[in-house]
Amino acid sequence: MLSTILEKIKNATTGSDEKLIGRQIDQDPVIEGLVNDLIDEVMVKNQQIQTIQKPNSKFINSAKEKMDRTGVLRGRPLYHSYIGTGAGRGPYVELEDGSVKLDLINGIGIHIMGHSNPRVMKAAVRGSLSDIIMQGNLQPNNEYLKLTEKLVQIAGRKSKLKHAWFATCGTMANESALKIARQKNSPAKMIFAMKNAFAGRSTMMAELTDNAAYKQGLPDYNEVLRIPNHDKKDPQSTEKALRAMKEYYSKHEKDVSVFCFEPMLGEGGFQPVPRDFYLPLIDFCKQNKIAVWADEVQTFARTGEFFAFETMDLGEYVDIVTIAKTVQLGATLYTEEYNPKPGLIAGTFSGSGSSMSAGLEILDMLEEGYLGPNGRILAIHKKFIDGLNHLNQTTCKNLLQDAGGMGLMIAFTPFDGKKDQVELFIKKLFKNGIIAFSCGKEPVRIRFLVPAIIQDMDIHLALDIIEKTVLEGLS
Repeated sequence: MLSTILEKIKNATTGSDEKLIGRQIDQDPVIEGLVNDLIDEVMVKNQQIQTIQKPNSKFINSAKEKMDRTGVLRGRPLYHSYIGTGAGRGPYVELEDGSVKLDLINGIGIHIMGHSNPRVMKAAVRGSLSDIIMQGNLQPNNEYLKLTEKLVQIAGRKSKLKHAWFATCGTMANESALKIARQKNSPAKMIFAMKNAFAGRSTMMAELTDNAAYKQGLPDYNEVLRIPNHDKKDPQSTEKALRAMKEYYSKHEKDVSVFCFEPMLGEGGFQPVPRDFYLPLIDFCKQNKIAVWADEVQTFARTGEFFAFETMDLGEYVDIVTIAKTVQLGATLYTEEYNPKPGLIAGTFSGSGSSMSAGLEILDMLEEGYLGPNGRILAIHKKFIDGLNHLNQTTCKNLLQDAGGMGLMIAFTPFDGKKDQVELFIKKLFKNGIIAFSCGKEPVRIRFLVPAIIQDMDIHLALDIIEKTVLEGLS
């Protein structure tokens, strides 16, 4: 009897072609149909979301109670009055107060394909059907292999990057990058970093970040050598930056391990930097065997190519590159020369199966007409910047200045760019239906991390709301 049962189990699970059980799950038409039906049913509900809506009086009190409770539990209030219901459509998201907002910050850049994208949701559901929730660098599944392979493939097109290592976020990817650079160039420990840089929230990345407010009460390790940024108003800014780098190096000659730069500063203001500014700095580092690390946690997949180093033609110089956000987890990419010794970088978690599957799907989607000089990303950028400049020259005369950025990273300076003005303007934008955030110092700027799926009519709506909010003033 037992032998008969075992034989039936064997026949059911292997079949004549002896497929692995995991492949049976992947290829089962019943499972595929159930997943498709699930996503289709969710999308039917989400189609009710069409455009911006004001809060619904029926839900305002319960939403406020949830937000207040959240603030108490985490020890500080929410920045925006935002708790999502879990429903959305493209650039629009439904909140617990019944309002619908045009989301132009997207979790500070995570949701590049917008809310409730059916392909991303399907990929996430498929990833969640794995035997485990979280994959690790010790015990990965196939999603780990596929995503690693994809990243190395696209990075290697225009650089010498050959390896990728996952982490749970951009901060931890940056921690791995710094360890890799310091190990290779040991015992050197000092870091060249740009003024107004942002690198994350760990103790070391807060040190690398040039914002005193983000490290109140933390010790100062004095391991960062701050290089002045490009200044488009100063024709000598490249020479000044190189001079500062050389002066620092003369004092710490054998103790500089790495030069970390964001191809375009994220938190620092979304101000584009010409390639010619970075080249002398990079050349100096290469001559002195200092690692060149491009922090692309925010720029990755937003500048018109996958990597900003592609957009800026700097791929031949980079030794280490870090990414996150778009790919739904963090990753550190590095050349063979900077391949670390075993044990230096690890981590129990590398990311969930859902994150990896969704990240891989997003990368595949971006290759479908979003990239390149004629891609959708640069078309979105032009549409937005042209619209902001038009408003600045007409109805909002000189109140929306210096619109710019790269690709889906768009910023402008409202009014005089004073912090209190910008904070109030962000709150008024939110009330009028747009989710935005700030960046930069002196001036403080409004920044958008625009979803790649935004349509022209949504851009027109955004510009109308920006115009309305400016004309309402700051009273």
